[in-house]
Amino acid sequence: MDHIVKILDIHDVTHNVKSFKFEKPANYTFVPGQATDVSVNKPKWKEEKRPFTFTSLNEYPYLEFTIKRYTDHDGVTNQIHQLKVGDELIIRDVWGAIEYKGPGYFIAGGAGITPFVAILRQLYKDNKLAANKLLFSNKTANDIIYEDELQTMLGNNFINVLTDDQNSNYIYGHIDEVFIKKEVSDFKAHFYVCGPDSMITAINDILTGLGATPDNVVFEK
Repeated sequence: MDHIVKILDIHDVTHNVKSFKFEKPANYTFVPGQATDVSVNKPKWKEEKRPFTFTSLNEYPYLEFTIKRYTDHDGVTNQIHQLKVGDELIIRDVWGAIEYKGPGYFIAGGAGITPFVAILRQLYKDNKLAANKLLFSNKTANDIIYEDELQTMLGNNFINVLTDDQNSNYIYGHIDEVFIKKEVSDFKAHFYVCGPDSMITAINDILTGLGATPDNVVFEK
């Protein structure tokens, strides 16, 4: 079912990521980690659907997406970033993406953090976040989405890795086998992985090679 919703608020999260808060249709519910197909309510863009995960909590009176802009072509994210408060999106029914199954390790690359945001916010609200750890890879410090909030929620369980920026405040390198061995103490725990396809494949191979059970590795398919 299609729902036409107005944008209520827009604010910058990083230099190329924005938060979009918009109307919540009556009786519209979702579970943290779930997504919906979205398009811009303009003649040429109505049928250009892309999946986005909700970063708001279900109990909020509004819905929220946190969207990175890709400017290498004139696609949906580029169009959405040009919208203003009062403009409209079209959203559809929710569908399952990444589901929280229990304490463990969240491993994210760049905008791959977005499916985890609502999950982490809900766990923090419910005082159930302490047993989880986030390993977050970005190119530079300026690319870290919701850094302050994630730091507040996770404390020492928030580990940042930068691939292109040798900044003394962060770890420099990649989330590879050596890094995972250092940061993961229990390979029987749950793992939640999201990022570029190549990263997901590589990390899943590393995790299973180190003893993680495939059923315990949750990733966006």
